[in-house]
Amino acid sequence: MARRDQFHSIAHVGPVQIGTFRDPYGRSRHAAVCTAERCGWSSDYASRAAATLAARTHRCRIA
Repeated sequence: MARRDQFHSIAHVGPVQIGTFRDPYGRSRHAAVCTAERCGWSSDYASRAAATLAARTHRCRIA
């Protein structure tokens, strides 16, 4: 049986990806993750607007 995709509704804001997922309690959560090499920044948010704001204001220390 194939495994379900964990993230859906993925969007890009610069080097940051925003994706929606379900937490273990069944609630929708939103993750913002920087895809720049060696950055390592990521965070989870309760709303898509908060994740988008974090993605827009994120500044990589590796640049």
